[in-house]
Formats: sequence, C-alpha cells, structure tokens
Amino acid sequence: MMPRWSRTPLLPRRPFNWLTERQQPFKGGVLALVLTALAFVPTLSQIGAQIGDLSDRPSSPLTVGLTLAQTLPLAVRTRRPAACLAVVGGAFAVHQALGGPATFGSVGLYAALYSAGAHQVSFRRALAAVAGAGYAVLAVVLHRLGSPERIPDYLAFFLVLAGVWLVGGGVRRWRAEESERRRLAAEVAAADERARIARELHDVVTHHVTAMVVQADAAQFLLTSAPERAGDGLTAVSDTGRRALTELRYLLGVLEATGQSASVDRAPTPGRVGDLVAQARMSGQPVEFTERGEWRAQGVDVELAVYRVVQEGLTNAMKHAAGQRTQVLVQYGDEHIEIEVATEGSAPSSAAVPAARGAGRAGGRGLTGLRERVRMLDGELVAGPRPDGGFRVRAVIPAQPAQE
Repeated sequence: MMPRWSRTPLLPRRPFNWLTERQQPFKGGVLALVLTALAFVPTLSQIGAQIGDLSDRPSSPLTVGLTLAQTLPLAVRTRRPAACLAVVGGAFAVHQALGGPATFGSVGLYAALYSAGAHQVSFRRALAAVAGAGYAVLAVVLHRLGSPERIPDYLAFFLVLAGVWLVGGGVRRWRAEESERRRLAAEVAAADERARIARELHDVVTHHVTAMVVQADAAQFLLTSAPERAGDGLTAVSDTGRRALTELRYLLGVLEATGQSASVDRAPTPGRVGDLVAQARMSGQPVEFTERGEWRAQGVDVELAVYRVVQEGLTNAMKHAAGQRTQVLVQYGDEHIEIEVATEGSAPSSAAVPAARGAGRAGGRGLTGLRERVRMLDGELVAGPRPDGGFRVRAVIPAQPAQE
C-alpha cells in the first residue's frame, strides 16, 4: 500500500477580484454611453423619471446639455457616487423646472440613486438628507410654477426614489455580509491547513527522530557489549535519517505546489506499512506484522490515514515500550479497514533499557491529531491501556476504493 499526500490550498483564492475591480470604471462608462444614445431615441422619450407635468418646451442646446448631464456622470457612479448623484439630480431638477421635453435620459436619476445607495461609503445619512431636502425644494418650485401635481403625487414619486436608494443599500449590505463570510471561510481554511501541516510534521518528525534516538542509544550500548554489531545500529540511524529527509522534502514539495494540481511524478509516497515495521525492527523493537483480507487501492486520504495509524502506534511503542513485543494488524474488508497496534505489558529486557533512554513520554499530540484525521474520514480511533498493562491503538476507517 503506497499512501500519498493530498494537496489542499492554504487559502481560498479569488484570482479575478483584481480584474473585476478594474472592469468597474469600464462598465460605468458603457452604461453612460448607452443611456446617452437611448436618451435621443424618440420612441423611448416617454419612458423615464418625470414629475411636475409642466408644458414641454422645444428642444434646445440647454435641454440637450441637461440631458447629457443626467447620463454622462454615470461613468463615475461607482467611484464618485455622491458627486454623480449631485450632478444628475441637479440636472434632473432643472430639466423638470424648465419643462424640458421628456427624455429616456432621466432614467439616469434612478441609476445615480441606486449607485449612491450601493457604493457610497461615508456620510450616507447626510447624503440622503441632502437629497431629500433637494427633492422637497424641487416640489415647492414645481408647485409655484403651476404644476398640476398634488401632494400625493409628489409623495408617491418620492417613495419610488427612496425605494431605489434602499435597493442599493440592500445590495451593499449583502456584499458586505458576503465579504465577511469569505473572510471567515478563509480564516477557517487557513486554520485547518495549519492544523493539517502540524499533523504531518508531527507524524514525520516524531516517528523518525524517535527511531533515530532509540537506534543511536542502542548503538552506544553495543559499542561496549557487542562492538561488532554497533555498525549495524549506526547504519540504521543513517537509513532512518534519510527516510526522514525524503518525507520532509515531499511535504515541502506539497507546500510549494499549493494551489496547483497534483501531478503523478510529484505525488509524495511516504512508503509502505511494511517499511515502518522493518524500521521498528531495526531499532530493536520486536514487531509482528499481520495483514488479513484482500488489499485494494484506496483513496489518498484513506491510505495515508492507515499509514499514519501504524506509524503513530509504532512510534509510541518505541518511546514507551522499548523492547516489548508489539503486534501490528491490518485487516482489509469490503466496507472498513481495521488497524491495530498493540504492545505487551511485560517488563523491558536489559538490552532495551539503554535504547529507551531519552525517549521521554510525550503529551499525546500525535494521538489527538490522528483521532481528528480518522474522524474526518467518518472513522473511529480508540487508544488506551490493555488489561495486561500494555497499550493498544485501534482504528476503523471506512473503505474508499480509488477511482479507476
């Protein structure tokens, strides 16, 4: 079984944010030009924002300029929403007070109000108050100029304008909430990624360093008791160090490739479960390894979880039960994979005592991370003492056959 490491991005990325921001002025310019062109289409002249119902005066350079003043400022509606509303609103008021001909360009007032509600950052209440006061002044002026409109008409038009503003404000709130959700999601993803990296580093470093410490202490003991065997112990230390460097390089390769698709030639392969058993035996740990059932290729996460369960169990055995008989069982089923690493509780032999020096008892960080890894796969991990005084780590992981 060759477990591989999956690659997940450190942070969710939004590569098109910059492009979208750069497109905003362009979109505003397109809207302004389109609305300007439509403002002079006769068949659309009766569609737009109209209030006052004063007698139409003939088209003139002044009314044309006022029409343009209601459409062209929309080019800056997202960057300068307050200024856009001031110009468009002022041009609309003058156009209505002069009784200018109806024009589709008056729709620019709705667009300016929406943009102010959606994009204005500061002094929002002040801007709304000034706009409301300006509308009240316009209503008074139109009434004095002989407009047939009544108070309910002015009030209804005001409610329409206020509704457009509120729609823009609602869009603004939705965008803010969506941005906050993305930020929180990014923080959660970053925390999960840090925890994942911490688990991988712990599994790699702790296992191999523990093995090297045990092997080095055993070699030191053999220098006086059996010098002819000390060379084998030093060779084991060297081999374990090389395995540790290989796995660390793979892990660094995963981090460097974050956000890129995993390729077969760069997919890290920590090794086989049998290699872990062989390494433990080289450290002087008596290990019995049993596989039952028919092995089938599993998903990346399942294979790595099986590998890590065995690795953590053997690491704890070499740390806290050096020289004691250890049993490793991996049973493959159609629905689940069962892994068990158990140590016996008999007293360690004299030869194992020096090997256990310096391998102090750890705080269980590895088991905590391992339990979380298994739980993410809907599996279960149990670790605790055996009735005979030994220790057992047992995991049941749902099988997830690899896709062909």
